[in-house]
Amino acid sequence: MRSLRALVVTGLVAVAMAGCAKPIAQHDLAAGPVAAKDGIVTASAYRAPPPRMSQPMPDRIFKGGALAGRTLQIASTADIVLKPREVVLTFDDGPRAGKTPAILDTLDSFGVKATFLMLGSAARANPQLARQVARRGHTVGSHTYDHVDLGKLSRQQAIAEIVRGETAVSEALEGAGAGLSPFFRFPYLSETGFLRTSLLQGDIVVLDVDIDSKDYYRDSPETVAARTLARLDARGSGIILFHDIHQRTVDMLPAFLAELEARGYSVVRLAPRSTGLFGRSVITAEAPPPLESP
Repeated sequence: MRSLRALVVTGLVAVAMAGCAKPIAQHDLAAGPVAAKDGIVTASAYRAPPPRMSQPMPDRIFKGGALAGRTLQIASTADIVLKPREVVLTFDDGPRAGKTPAILDTLDSFGVKATFLMLGSAARANPQLARQVARRGHTVGSHTYDHVDLGKLSRQQAIAEIVRGETAVSEALEGAGAGLSPFFRFPYLSETGFLRTSLLQGDIVVLDVDIDSKDYYRDSPETVAARTLARLDARGSGIILFHDIHQRTVDMLPAFLAELEARGYSVVRLAPRSTGLFGRSVITAEAPPPLESP
């Protein structure tokens, strides 16, 4: 059972960064929690799961290939230390019908695993597809509920959006045999010091980006692959950002992975590592009811 605790963090200096290019949707925030007078009110957002007596087998047994590298178990962002010619494949904004399944098939054909940072809204709309990602051995994290620019929200709204996304993805994964991993990426890579510190103190691993494929540009698959490979070769290793919602990404991935293999790269699979006996703490946004005065 996970340990749940309240998290109250004082404000830090805001830091904004540019990232994914997707229209901002800020609906459904009006009904969220309201900031307390003296700070951000937080409490548990997760239901304690019942004890699991058995673990379902994945749909496909893990298999390796020439491109498949090691599994790196991490409990914090600082644990992500890659060797030369090691890459981590990440896919944001899904799952998306007609796109994500094709990407899963390509990854399977090369025997490699990726990390999918799912939107809560997309996972809720496609729960069977979200479970398929997990059952096929990939790591699933969250990416807010509606791809909102968190740097433009109040602290309470931002935390509520993060928790809402985590909750929706977690619920969509129920029955998959593998739950939500404590991995998170800021939409547009737009963050504040307060939010990053809050997540880190909640034992959430913030996944940054080393190589942005910019597959959200209206370029050809060949252009996306060439740009990504050039940036990767210049850096030598790193976390690559793709999106499993674009057809150009579906089309470029087979040739891209073949070229990675030809150039001697390996794909590292990220997996969560428990930080303690009871698992991770959770950043939350729902306040407990006030205690009545005696």
